[in-house]
Amino acid sequence: MPELRIPDAADRETLGAFIARAVRLDGNAVVRLRMRSPGILEAWSMTPFDVLVTRAVEGEVTPADVTVSGSELLAALTVTPGERMDPGPPRDLLWRSELPAATGWRQVDTLPATVVSDLADQGVALARENVGPHGTPPASLMDQTVLTVTGGELEIKVPMRCLFALSGMGFVDSSLTDDVVRVTATDAWLRLDARYGAVVRRRHALLPLLL
Repeated sequence: MPELRIPDAADRETLGAFIARAVRLDGNAVVRLRMRSPGILEAWSMTPFDVLVTRAVEGEVTPADVTVSGSELLAALTVTPGERMDPGPPRDLLWRSELPAATGWRQVDTLPATVVSDLADQGVALARENVGPHGTPPASLMDQTVLTVTGGELEIKVPMRCLFALSGMGFVDSSLTDDVVRVTATDAWLRLDARYGAVVRRRHALLPLLL
């Protein structure tokens, strides 16, 4: 059975808040726990916006890469919290998203968190007026480019779905006027790092295999 170890109570609270938001967005969310480096644990989840979200804390998980139920992990972190926890049985077959490589990221720019938050709020208001058949915004709205960020030879187009994920996960604190959102990218991925977590998405859709 997997075992999760997070020594610091503040880190357990941080991870619990992240998981709670992921489960609130999707009651069936699964969470992939993996070791980024010795002593640093990453949690990943997919959102209904087809955007990955992630948060890192100090801790360890055994095995070093395992997927568990978000609701079961949340219960372990909040009902009987302790340094060592049982995050629930492995659900590896439920994880269907590729994760980006840990290396190769390049800094593109930093954006004022207040600007990002305002754009997200405007998008949420627009989405409420155009809810799709499944209760989520239509793909045409989510795929609209709301920010184009340049740095060096990189030009990164940020779709609305990334800001929906930032907002839905509560990653940005607009009350902190000097807060920023950091934009990094690889050839294949873009990443927005805010105060309480990051959203990650492929820059280009994968081409289907032709058999």
